[in-house]
Amino acid sequence: LTTEDVEAIVKIEKPDGAVVQFGGQTAIKLTESLMKMGVPILGTSAENVDKAEDRELFDEILEECQIPRPTGGTVFTAEEAKEVANRLGYPVLVRPSYVLGGQGMQIAINDNDIDEFIGIINRIAQDHPILVDKYLQGKEIEVDAVCDGDDILIPGIMEHIERAGIHSGDSISVYPAQSLTDGAKAKIAEYTRRLAKSLHVIGMINIQFIVCGEEDVYVIEVNPRSSRTVPYISKVTGIPIVPLATQVIIGKKIKELGYTPGLQPEADYVAVKMPVFSFEKIRGADISLGPEMKSTGECLGIAETFNEALYKAFIGAGIRLPKHKNMIITVKDEDKQDIIPIARRFEALGYRIYATLGTAKVLKENGIKVIRTNKLEQPAPNLMDLILGHKIDVVIDTPPQGVEHQKDGFVIRRNAIETGVNVLTSLDTAEALATSLENTDLNNLSLIDIATIARR
Repeated sequence: LTTEDVEAIVKIEKPDGAVVQFGGQTAIKLTESLMKMGVPILGTSAENVDKAEDRELFDEILEECQIPRPTGGTVFTAEEAKEVANRLGYPVLVRPSYVLGGQGMQIAINDNDIDEFIGIINRIAQDHPILVDKYLQGKEIEVDAVCDGDDILIPGIMEHIERAGIHSGDSISVYPAQSLTDGAKAKIAEYTRRLAKSLHVIGMINIQFIVCGEEDVYVIEVNPRSSRTVPYISKVTGIPIVPLATQVIIGKKIKELGYTPGLQPEADYVAVKMPVFSFEKIRGADISLGPEMKSTGECLGIAETFNEALYKAFIGAGIRLPKHKNMIITVKDEDKQDIIPIARRFEALGYRIYATLGTAKVLKENGIKVIRTNKLEQPAPNLMDLILGHKIDVVIDTPPQGVEHQKDGFVIRRNAIETGVNVLTSLDTAEALATSLENTDLNNLSLIDIATIARR
């Protein structure tokens, strides 16, 4: 939907006002244009929408609220970006402001990455600056809330399985959060309240946090609108967030709508949102996950325990293992130590592990049985022979960060997907899959039992 399209609609419909909170980032980007057309913005004002998106204005609000965020800077050129990145120390997250689905976001690990990323971003004319932030590794947490200008209602706190750096839409999300301390939860709720009040939010707000250590909470993004997790958190908490926010936008208060403000009590069950991808239908696309969103849908697993909910979610996403109990592991150098306990768990599950030279060496040194296999350019049997032999269940392949991804890795991932092999590019996802498969009671279920679970 372009500005010209909206202008044509406004001329025909002559609206009394516009609600931009339920149209994602596309609608938010049209706020300024609607105001120039004389259309009042209902709910959170255009001025406060801009405060959440403008880096300098938002930093001022964070300082007033005494809320930390990853250090960073606003730039317009590659040279400015490299200066900020070297001052912060690599890796850094590079992204345009006012982005849709993480579009253009990249993790840069050196100056060459900055040059290429800025070039990619600037292929599309930018009306807004580029943001460069220090990349922090930690638990990514997400909150959707409704604010009436005075009180705020937080249905629940969601925790992502994949650590920060994977787009929230591509992450496995768990409600209620499984590993947060009570102190961290209280801090997240308080920061949400402060931000909603400071931004004068009337209606929806979505906030993404990083929790490092036990209770160090940082804000990484605030969206004064609904998000893709709203249907999920509404369904699993029973709180109709969109109707509630709509009532608030037209002037009602949370209390008069029958709700108690604040963070709501946690459910006594676990709900896991699993992303669903369509890589096999999008030929030529690299399936490795990162800051830019690639999922095309999602499914939901609900159960009394985390393990059962996780297993249902994997089943819903179409991952039905085991089949042949053969797997390939090839990971970047930084992940070689972290893959050891994961590989050991798959070995205990009865998997035969194939690995390339570097990964195989590390696994063997740690007592894991592994069959070394050749890379693509080496003689058969090599990785491609294994994949095309239709005897592999899963490939764990973590590509190096930065622009210069291994060509072999891309070919492996594409061919695996196109032959129906499950491919994981995040160790956190691989660990979650191992946890799911270790739930032996569920592994022994018949297909009829699984179908019954899926309908509950």
